[in-house]
Amino acid sequence: MDLEHSSYSELLDGKQPGQATAPDVTIVMPCLDEIQSLPHCISNALDCLALLQAELGMTGEIVIADNGSTDGSQALARELGARVVPVAQRGYGAALIGGCKAARGRYVVMGDCDGSYNFTEGVPMIDKLDEGFDLCMGNRFKGGIAPGAMPWKNRHIGNPGLSGVLNLLFRSGIGDAHCGLRAIRKDFFDRLDLSGSGMEFASEMVIKAALLKARITEVPATLSPDLRQRAPHLRPFRDGWRHLRYLFMLSPTWVFGVPALLALAASTIVFCVGLAHYFGIAAGPSFFGVSWSIVAGFLATLGHFGLIMAVATHFYGVQRGYRLLRPILKRNSGWLTLETMVGAGVALILAGGTGLVAISIGWGQGGFVALENPLLLILSATAGAIGAQNVLGGFMLAIIGGNNSQFTPMSALGE
Repeated sequence: MDLEHSSYSELLDGKQPGQATAPDVTIVMPCLDEIQSLPHCISNALDCLALLQAELGMTGEIVIADNGSTDGSQALARELGARVVPVAQRGYGAALIGGCKAARGRYVVMGDCDGSYNFTEGVPMIDKLDEGFDLCMGNRFKGGIAPGAMPWKNRHIGNPGLSGVLNLLFRSGIGDAHCGLRAIRKDFFDRLDLSGSGMEFASEMVIKAALLKARITEVPATLSPDLRQRAPHLRPFRDGWRHLRYLFMLSPTWVFGVPALLALAASTIVFCVGLAHYFGIAAGPSFFGVSWSIVAGFLATLGHFGLIMAVATHFYGVQRGYRLLRPILKRNSGWLTLETMVGAGVALILAGGTGLVAISIGWGQGGFVALENPLLLILSATAGAIGAQNVLGGFMLAIIGGNNSQFTPMSALGE
């Protein structure tokens, strides 16, 4: 379809934006001083709308999410038939979020406004959404990357590496998690409550969709050299780090849970070996001396803190609606209360305090001579520290849960 032979209003089946009948599809493009590439991109988007109407019987609209252009992009976009949505917050993700929120279609196709993507490849994506999928991604490694369209380090290191880490942490099954051409159901987009203002937005959408066990698929997409005569907004190292940190911020299991369990396991081994030699159960010299007992106390305290953080951040994600409650937490929700945490914490504090008192009495009876083996002292101090963390952590979990003594969100329990 040629832009000069078909108008935007015709593709909307005679309905102008703002009238009662909403379009089926909204094509959203983020824009910041893209006056050079806008004519091509809007023409290409109109081709997509024509194919949608011809093949799927769907109407559509084009939304330009303008991020503060100063080159006249807004006026040109309106002249070419697009609806311009101003987005004050700067950033690739912020612009797309603003544009998608303003979308009137039940399906949203999004792609860059630099001419690198072919919007007609969004038609099979919409077809997938119509089949029942929540999110459809483009895969540039299957569709083809034109020479000069992607730097070598991005093509062979950055994108495969970040997609690999994302799949390791979240098991999304997507081969190209950072493709800019993608389609999503509007109601599902609203449910994700996305907030990434920069390039990490691309990862956030896939991660949160995977956490909600959404139906995700992908289709081949091509990537062409962009049409701009200026440097792209993408900064590989800065934006790569923003992607990577976002992966870990949304994975409390790997950031807090796994290191916590490893720390607790190591401390348990050291303490058990030390106690076995202390009480004469194990003969011979101990592999772990007094110094390692101090390290074990540190690891136990750190591991317990990590577990509290893992549970707290998991509940936060559940409460925000982008994470499903783990079955083990759901089964034990009756125990996950402020009263249980405070009770267990006070018990550990009392146990640790009792141990310290007993050790002090024995120390006094021995003439206040330095203890030969401070293992029990370290164990008592560790128990007290963990108990105090338990009490404080219980109140933190209650606050995160909306000042509720029941930590597990009621919505996650179906109540």
